[in-house]
Amino acid sequence: MDYLDRLARCAAELRLDALPASTVTAAKLVLLDTLGAIVAGSRLPENTRLARLAATRVPHGMAALLGHGARSDAFWAALTNATAGVALEVDEGNRLGGGHPAIHVIPGVLAMAEERGLDGRRLLESVVAGYEVCSRIGGATTARPNVHSHGTWGTIGTATAVARLGGATAATIRAVINVAASMSPANTWTPALEGATIRNLYPGRSAWQGLLAVELQACGFTGLHDAPSDVYGTILADAYDPALAVAGLDALGRGEPYRIEQNYFKLHACCRYNHFALDAIATLRRDHHLAAADVASVEVTTIPFGARMADPAPSTMLAAKFSIPYAVAAALVLGRSDTAAFEPPALGDARIGDLARRVTVRTDSAMSPRSVEQPTARVSIELRDGRTLHGTTTVVRGDAAAPVGGHEIVEKFVVLASPVLGERRSREVAAATQAADTLKNVRDLTAILTPA
Repeated sequence: MDYLDRLARCAAELRLDALPASTVTAAKLVLLDTLGAIVAGSRLPENTRLARLAATRVPHGMAALLGHGARSDAFWAALTNATAGVALEVDEGNRLGGGHPAIHVIPGVLAMAEERGLDGRRLLESVVAGYEVCSRIGGATTARPNVHSHGTWGTIGTATAVARLGGATAATIRAVINVAASMSPANTWTPALEGATIRNLYPGRSAWQGLLAVELQACGFTGLHDAPSDVYGTILADAYDPALAVAGLDALGRGEPYRIEQNYFKLHACCRYNHFALDAIATLRRDHHLAAADVASVEVTTIPFGARMADPAPSTMLAAKFSIPYAVAAALVLGRSDTAAFEPPALGDARIGDLARRVTVRTDSAMSPRSVEQPTARVSIELRDGRTLHGTTTVVRGDAAAPVGGHEIVEKFVVLASPVLGERRSREVAAATQAADTLKNVRDLTAILTPA
């Protein structure tokens, strides 16, 4: 068997009963975290209007538009929910590959499971399968410098999970992967850096395309023998190594953790590449009781991509989430890096703008966002009294290599979802998600993901 056969067989044969308990626990937390990101993002004006459009296009659909009291079909629900899920930059990711696999998998497979009235066990199996394939193919890819991780592997992730949801054979899943790969979107970093919210549609449209890929394969459309090597090896990436996609695959659950256990949860509401500096800032601020008025200047040395995130004066919420100077200044001035730190009142805070202009960003070619052994950021803070403080981050809190307790992820969900659902209902959703394997019908979960 070649690497695609092996990936497809892994997805087809995956059974919840055979998974380690730690994998099932991780899948439930990832599901909860992703639902929180979707519900929180649903309240943004453009996402509210998108949900209204989706409900209008398919007024009698069976799939919930999360955070709204409306439904559509699986296609529109997947697009709408995935788009909302990245709008606030709080969705999880995986440094081993695939960018943000959960948002590439969960919106599409949840909508289809809901439409078909399937149970929670089938949903969790499909989420783990889609996440594994998405992350592994992503990890085999060395994306071109301006190719954004959102959506790039999303069509494959959604398609694999939805095919698995339908009980597809390994041969069918392989065929679906190949069809989906040739439907992969080409997305750049530029809209994110400039704050254009069309960027948030990246995982939304890849979810739609993933659902469509499954339907097209069933209609008889065929793909290449190895479409990922074609798309990632010649267009979207500088290199694609199939061997990396199956490294350790045969040892899954027997010493090799599933990828969904090796993720990171975001504890700062911004681009992951800000987190390296923000963790160091948080430690220095706490240890030295720093106030923003004490700071003369800040120097951040980080991964090479940091050079593109050096704009000190972002004009929109999304652009601010991709600005190292802004994020650092906001953390020092406000003492926070949650969603409020990037909203309009904070964007208009003159204290943040003034300090952001005094933040210098430098890069180090030896630093890598995938590293767990080498620093990912070094921060130097020059104080007005002449002292200089130094901090370093290697692995960010929330990464599997520097984990936080499950209770912290639950509380993150409650904080994100409560403005939309209310605290009582948010805790009800958290409890239902943590018992997802007992759900007779996933509609019992999605029914409470709307305002009370």
